[in-house]
Amino acid sequence: MKTSDFDFHLPHELIAQHPLENRSASRLLVLNRKDESIEHKHFSDIIDYLNKGDVLVLNDTRVLPARLFGVKEDTHAHIECLILRHENDTVLCMVRNARAVKVGTIVSFGDGRLKFECIEFLEQGLRRFKIISEGVFLEILAELGTVPLPPYIKEKLDDPERYQTVYAKNNGSAAAPTAGLHFTTELLDKIKEKGIIICPITLHVGLGTFKPVDVDDVSNHVMHEEVYEVSQESSEILNLAKKENRRIIAVGTTSVRTLESQMQKHGRFIKEASSTSIFIKPGYQFMAIDCLITNFHLPKSTLVMLVSAFANREYIMKAYHTAIEEKYRFFSFGDSMIIQ
Repeated sequence: MKTSDFDFHLPHELIAQHPLENRSASRLLVLNRKDESIEHKHFSDIIDYLNKGDVLVLNDTRVLPARLFGVKEDTHAHIECLILRHENDTVLCMVRNARAVKVGTIVSFGDGRLKFECIEFLEQGLRRFKIISEGVFLEILAELGTVPLPPYIKEKLDDPERYQTVYAKNNGSAAAPTAGLHFTTELLDKIKEKGIIICPITLHVGLGTFKPVDVDDVSNHVMHEEVYEVSQESSEILNLAKKENRRIIAVGTTSVRTLESQMQKHGRFIKEASSTSIFIKPGYQFMAIDCLITNFHLPKSTLVMLVSAFANREYIMKAYHTAIEEKYRFFSFGDSMIIQ
């Protein structure tokens, strides 16, 4: 299968540059895999497509203010770092002007309040740094860092919390799990009142979000690893739903990748802190989920491939073209779809 099979023309004006004032006022494209129908709704209508006993899986990761601007200590050359993973006293970063950063290079941020020492030289502009600071790293990062909006968003975001889900909890992502941005606290309360079970899991969105598919043959693309965690309580909720044939509804492709990774490895859901490099593309046999809520993704991206695997490529391409004709808003701050 070719990468070009997942290409489509998207008018630039349909790329959403800012979130709607009301999160749940976004539009909702409703797809039914059985009859390949397409309906037009609003996200606040999502509750009509959820049934009592369904399990709604939310990724509760929180986006770090992961973009830092600093200077090399020796030459004062400007260095930009995007933190992709934080582990103990080290960070994995995508570095702009990476050729200037060698093993041993020290980058200073905030007049020396925070320093990174390069300890590993990796490919494609990636560097691993040791953290040097006198204080709590995440507190310093909150002061010095900025939220790393995707490159296709050109306008300034007045309220950084609008690039967080209302249930964001666990710090660690380089990008938001954007399918969840449509939920409000009030809508989630109504969903719970209807008898739908909310099930949190965590996957910290990392390099895979930023890495383009730059090969012609899809099967040659390699995904980077992302860290996830499933609690004992969530694994029990999910296993019981499977046993009782109740629907598991994934909010976002990050939730899908976490759940399918566990089923692929263990054949069930377990308490686990691990990582995944799963690449879901057409031909994949889903074992974990029954329904998917997702945004509209970039052409030729692994996310379009995942969605095309859950439905089928022709149906998804038809849905995308319909969304374009109807002037839906695309990407992170855009509209959404539910695939049943």
